[in-house]
Amino acid sequence: MPKLNANLSMMFNEVDFLERFGAAAKAGFKGVEFLFPYACDRNQLAELIGKYKLEMVLFNMPPGDFAAGDRGLACIPSRKGEFQDAVGKALDYARTLNCKLLHCMAGLKPVGVNEETMRATYIENLRFAAKELGKHGITLLVEAINTRDIPGFYLNTSAQAFDIMHYAGMTNLKFQYDIYHMQIMEGDLAPTIENNLDRIAHMQLADTPGRHEPGTGEINYDFLFRHIDRIGYTGWIGCEYRPAGRTEDGLGWAKAWLT
Repeated sequence: MPKLNANLSMMFNEVDFLERFGAAAKAGFKGVEFLFPYACDRNQLAELIGKYKLEMVLFNMPPGDFAAGDRGLACIPSRKGEFQDAVGKALDYARTLNCKLLHCMAGLKPVGVNEETMRATYIENLRFAAKELGKHGITLLVEAINTRDIPGFYLNTSAQAFDIMHYAGMTNLKFQYDIYHMQIMEGDLAPTIENNLDRIAHMQLADTPGRHEPGTGEINYDFLFRHIDRIGYTGWIGCEYRPAGRTEDGLGWAKAWLT
């Protein structure tokens, strides 16, 4: 049975961020994820997670200056030092929050840097991060993101991600399969998930078009959930969608999976 966790950066925006933990628990979620925790005190976050008996499933490593347009640092040769510092900061939060999955955003392709250099930088940074995270039993994730939502993002398809993972050669480096992004970029969702199940450590969902809750777009989530259950996926599926209205009003699709 698929395990759904709430993405608190996207859901329950009707209340302030720190109130979303309680809102997610009240709605029936047992796990949470979010984009970036770094504006919050990590001990305060840990208290909320404990209070509501939630599992801290996933968050992203620092992406650089997100407000200025950064979307990760890993493929940018001139920012290796900043990337390594970001690994340390993410680890501090992950250990406090008992989070076993960290996502490393690849970043936007830097101007004037050739593909070979970007690829080598990305692989080198992934090896560094995976080695550091592995000391604490944490899995490093990479995610392919569609070219429409983030033009210029370095990693765009599952095939590209699996190739990078192969050459990085780290046992705790896995794929974060975002159903929404992969439907836009390549489709063929069910067989891709099944054929690469051993390389997928986390999934995320949203429907398309619109990036709203399942049932609002073209993806047949009823079929896909049954398929994912049948092939034996035991990880979490993060609900990384923008509710079309109030979050709780749009959770009817999830009731069968939250009981």
